[in-house]
Amino acid sequence: MSQRLADLHQSMRESYWMPALPLAWLVIVVVADVLAPPDIHLGPLLVAAPAITASFGGPLLTGVIAALAVAAQALIAVLRDKQQLFSANHQAQIGALVLVGVCLVIFCTVQEHRARELSQVRNVAETAQQLALRPLPARIGPLRVASLYIAAEAEARIGGDLYAAARTPSSTRLIIGDVRGKGLSAVGDATLLVGAFRAAVRAGTDLAETAAFLDESVTWNLGEPSRTEQARETFITASLIDISDDDSGCRIVTCGHPPPLLLRKGHVMPVEPHLSAPPLGLGDMAHADYAVDAFELEAGDLLVLYTDGITEARDSGGRFYPLAERMTGWAESGPETLLKRLRQDLTRHVGGPLDDDAAVIAVERAT
Repeated sequence: MSQRLADLHQSMRESYWMPALPLAWLVIVVVADVLAPPDIHLGPLLVAAPAITASFGGPLLTGVIAALAVAAQALIAVLRDKQQLFSANHQAQIGALVLVGVCLVIFCTVQEHRARELSQVRNVAETAQQLALRPLPARIGPLRVASLYIAAEAEARIGGDLYAAARTPSSTRLIIGDVRGKGLSAVGDATLLVGAFRAAVRAGTDLAETAAFLDESVTWNLGEPSRTEQARETFITASLIDISDDDSGCRIVTCGHPPPLLLRKGHVMPVEPHLSAPPLGLGDMAHADYAVDAFELEAGDLLVLYTDGITEARDSGGRFYPLAERMTGWAESGPETLLKRLRQDLTRHVGGPLDDDAAVIAVERAT
């Protein structure tokens, strides 16, 4: 919240001084033109003022600056050609300024309309995404949990990263996934998968059956007649994990998703599956056999599930973020502290906003 207020304050400060640039330019050109030798005419440079304004202002401000540019050209005509007011040269320059000003106002109007449409689409997508990505509780059964979602800040690049948790009578079941593609369709696919996951857990299916049910649900959804040909080529990578309440046993099914990382006593180990199933939604591979792998999550261990928006984040030199390497030695961190540290380190690595959305879940078995 404090960052948003700071950004708003900075934006307001910029909005006050930026209109001064074209106004100052008008004054400079008028003075320079009047003082220049008779054979030098700087009036055509006035057109830069409304052009500059169009880069940051709306149609109203652009129109006002364009009108002032026309007035400035008229003032130059009065001051320089007192014997012959508004010569053919000045009339041509005034006409050109009027034409350019009208074109810039039309451009700003169209641009403002498209910006509003883009903002509305993004707001709808973000709302739908927030419904699918409800924050996980800090405590689920015997587990301490923290979740993090980092949105890409490129225009309209709402992604399909997802995560969710659900309780069974004797365990906690987690899912993390990534929909191929961007925009509202990706958010819709992510929302459908989260809903299907919760329904499968509620129905009491085991881990392999849950994976099969999710694949059938995604494949059915992608086959809807309303889907475009490009949308039908969508698939979803995902990892399903079941963590027992009673002991340190965990089970995992991986569907084309990056392997989780297990942080134990300062050492990081990837939880590599013996056999990874194909991503969800590949119709020609439906009804695959979902291999369930087992591993141990002991008291004090941290399990980190993530999407490839983390590991594929690049620095200025094009190097990927080395998640496992950076996490080594973070043994003293709990789930929430680890994710805060991860976000700060990732931001430093990238040096700006991410190019892709990213989601992370950190889980610790309470001692």
